[in-house]
Amino acid sequence: MESYSFTPQKVCSKRIDFSLDEAGRLHDVKFLGGCPGNLPAIGKLVEGKDAKEIADILRGNPCGNRGTSCADQLSTAIDAALKSRSA
Repeated sequence: MESYSFTPQKVCSKRIDFSLDEAGRLHDVKFLGGCPGNLPAIGKLVEGKDAKEIADILRGNPCGNRGTSCADQLSTAIDAALKSRSA
């Protein structure tokens, strides 16, 4: 299992940490800062799910007029992690 840490942009959370197993499934998704109810719930909902599928679902989800959200930033983090694995 590989661990990743991502610094999101334009959102309340300051860091997103997660792991990917050998099959590309998400584990231990944690947000530092941000909404204390919604973000832990996202981590629970995506646990053990296919990372690419989750990124596709969350991509483009806005928070207010920011043009992004913590969920959208998680999709960006997942994309970067998957790209680094294939490099």
